[in-house]
This record gives sequence, C-alpha cells and structure tokens, in this order.
Amino acid sequence: MVKILMRADTHVSFSVPAEEPVAKCTFSQVLAALSVSLGSMVVGFSSAYTSPALVSMKDRNITSFEVTDQSGSWVGGIMPLAGLAGGILGGPMIEYLGRKNTILATATPFIISWLLIGCATHVAMVLVGRALSGLCVGIASLSLPVYLGETVQPEVRGTLGLLPTAFGNIGILLCFVAGKYLDWSGLAFLGATLPVPFLILMFLIPETPRWYVSRNREERARKALQWLRGRKADVEPELKGISRSHQEAERHASKSAMLDLLKKSNLKPLLISLGLMFFQQLSGINAVIFYTVQIFQSAGSTIDEKLCTIIVGVVNFIATFIATVLIDRLGRKILLYISDVAMIITLMTLGTFFYMKNNGNDVSEIGWLPLAAFVVFVVGFSLGFGPIPWLMMGEILPGKIRGSAASVATAFNWSCTFVVTKTFADITATIGNHGAFWMFGSICVVGLFFVILYVPETQGKSLEDIERKMMGRVRRMSSVANIKPLSFNM
Repeated sequence: MVKILMRADTHVSFSVPAEEPVAKCTFSQVLAALSVSLGSMVVGFSSAYTSPALVSMKDRNITSFEVTDQSGSWVGGIMPLAGLAGGILGGPMIEYLGRKNTILATATPFIISWLLIGCATHVAMVLVGRALSGLCVGIASLSLPVYLGETVQPEVRGTLGLLPTAFGNIGILLCFVAGKYLDWSGLAFLGATLPVPFLILMFLIPETPRWYVSRNREERARKALQWLRGRKADVEPELKGISRSHQEAERHASKSAMLDLLKKSNLKPLLISLGLMFFQQLSGINAVIFYTVQIFQSAGSTIDEKLCTIIVGVVNFIATFIATVLIDRLGRKILLYISDVAMIITLMTLGTFFYMKNNGNDVSEIGWLPLAAFVVFVVGFSLGFGPIPWLMMGEILPGKIRGSAASVATAFNWSCTFVVTKTFADITATIGNHGAFWMFGSICVVGLFFVILYVPETQGKSLEDIERKMMGRVRRMSSVANIKPLSFNM
C-alpha cells in the first residue's frame, strides 16, 4: 500500500484503490448495539406505562385499592424523579464499575420493580415499584449512549447509536398495544418479562476498550476491541489512539471531577448537551406520552382514544427507524432542524384546536386534527430531538469527564421530565391546554436558534476528533508526531 502521510489535522491519505481498507460494521458491533438496545426497550415500556395503566388503575371495579387523582399523578411523576437520582448515581457507577456492568446491574431491579407493581395491594407498592423502575431508567439512559459511543465506529455510530431509541419506541408501542387488552396489573407482569433477554445478551458482549484503557488494562482493551472490530482487523492504530487520547486527558485533568467540569474547555460541550436535553423535554414530549389517552379524551376526538394512542406509538416507532437511515447521510443538525420545525408547527396547531374548542367553537368536523397533529409531532420529535441529544451526549462530552458530565446531563434531563409531567395538569388548569401547547411551541422556536448557533456537526468524526474540536485543541506537535494520521475509529 502506498500512503502519503500528512499533518494529523488534515487526514489526507492516498492509497491503491484495490487495497484501501473499508470500514465495516461487524456482526459483533450490531450484537453489542442490539444487546444494550433491549435495555432501552424496558426504559420505553416504563416511560409509557402510566398512559394506559392509570385508566384501569383508577377503576374501583378492577383495583382493590383507591387511586386518587393526586396519587395517580405521583404514579406518573415519581418515575422521572427517581430517574433524576439514577442519573446522579449512574455517573460514578460507569466510572468505577464500568459501562457494561452498570447496564447489567439494572436488569434484576427492573424485574423486581415490575413484580412489585403487578402484585400491589396498595398504591404505596405501586409507587415503590415505579421509583425503583425510575432509578434503573435513569442509570440506563446515561450508560447506554456512553457504551455505544465508545464501541461503535464513526461511520455507523449514528445508525447503531439510534438503535436504543428505536427499541425504546418498540417498548412504548408494546405498552400501548398491550394496554388495550391488559389491565394495569397484567401490563406490569408483561413488563417483568422484558428484562430477561436483555439480561442474557449483556453477558455476551465486552466492556468498552476506553474504560479498560482508563483502568490501565491495555490487554483487556485490545481483546475487547478485537472482538468488536473482527478477528482479522488491525486494532493497534485505534488502540494507540485511544491510549494517546486518554494520556492527553490525564495531563489536563485536575484532582476534582467538579473542577474538571467547570473548566472552560469542558464547560462548552457540557452546556451544549444540557441545552439539547432542555429543549428535548420542554418540547412537551413526555406530557404527550404520559397523558396521551387523557389528551385525546379532552379533545373529544372522533377516533377511539386507545386506538389513537396505538397509532401514535406505531408512528413513533417507524419515524425512529427512518432517522437511523438518515442520520449518517444527512447529519445531526439537519435532522434537528427538521425535527424542530415540525414540532413548532404541530404544537401551535394543537394549541389553536384546543383554543377553538375551549371557546365553544364546533370542532366536530376537524375531530381528526388532534391525531394528525400528534402524528406529525411524534414524527418530528423521533427524527431529531428524541434520539440525537442522547446520541450526542455520548459523542461531544470529553473522555476524561464523560462519566460525571453524562451524569449531570442525565440528571438534568430527568429533572426537566419530572417538572413537565408533574406540572402539566397544573399548567393546563392555569393557562388552558391551548396555552400549554403554545408555550411548548414557543420554547421549540428558541430551541431552533440554539441548534443553529451552538450545536456542532459530529457526523462521521471519531470521538478524538470531536473532543479536540470542542476543546479547541488543534495540535501543533513536532513533525515526527505529525507523520502519523489519526485514522483510528471510535
């Protein structure tokens, strides 16, 4: 092979075409992505549970104990609150236990939480089960994107990185469909079966090479990387790149993780990640998912509300798979633009519909409008602002602070989720449901400008390239160091 090697930041190489190595997405990488994505399916099922379950849970003909409107709101609200605690706990866990072990540690508690809910004889048991489930959801939502970001090659990181979101939407859809036929208890027992295949498959995949390098276990890192890239792949350049990146991060690190987070070079990617999380949740998506049935009931939709819920779930699922196809072709920012514009239009439309209805206008002829608007809203969200903030969290946060920064971002996300879901009923009571949708739409307008001005494009770039650009580290090294092109992948 003939190569002309230039500066590290130019990435220019010329090769004989017949021998040019082509980045391949190995079966091992797909298996790793599939394994952690099954955990995301449990997360999706947990998030959607209250929408179909609360209706039957409040029915005294089905439930042996009383569930008031207030306790019912806590059944929905306690999960994101516990998710906040899980996000805080997950950061130290992925650093000290490892990415894989942290994900694996959520499987058994997930099963226990669903059994607690399914066997509940008092609303307190349901709340404890939801709290435990929420804790696991918080830990999983932090560790899944970090694991995939550190194991998948740049060329397919967008596509495989969206698999957890796609499977999360399968979990939501499964919950909506099963909720049409099962009461809250039966639905919980179904939830208890979902972590079993996830638990089994997690034993088959390795820890991330980056975590092994951070623990000075280079031989284990080499074996893990070889498993991920295939037996015949030459992993030495990539492993050296990971080691070099880790050593550089160590040189710039301080003794305190919090001080590291507050460094100007680290603060920029953290604030971008927090911004994406903020606009994701303040789009009102979780209010929509948690209270879908109730929203359709209040809209007086001419279509059965449970059927509407299933249709929304199907669309959510399909849209995410479209996003997995497009993300490594169009890039992250284009999908965020499309996503935001779609959400702005549909939220304003929903606000107008409810405003007309609340003011006594006859909306029976446009009873289909809430469903149509919901469908477009969910398509827009699932194309961009649903999966991309989580994907980019695993991409733009620097390696040295990835655990603590991801913990902050995840905790912040679940804080926003809790605020939105717990206050949605109060907001609609104060400014009307039309005012709530207009408020969410206005926030999405601000989010669009945030993406235009501050969010970087990460399509096809290695984590090391992204980190250097985000931290402003354009290396001016010796000519000897510049001979080696940074061709390793993450």
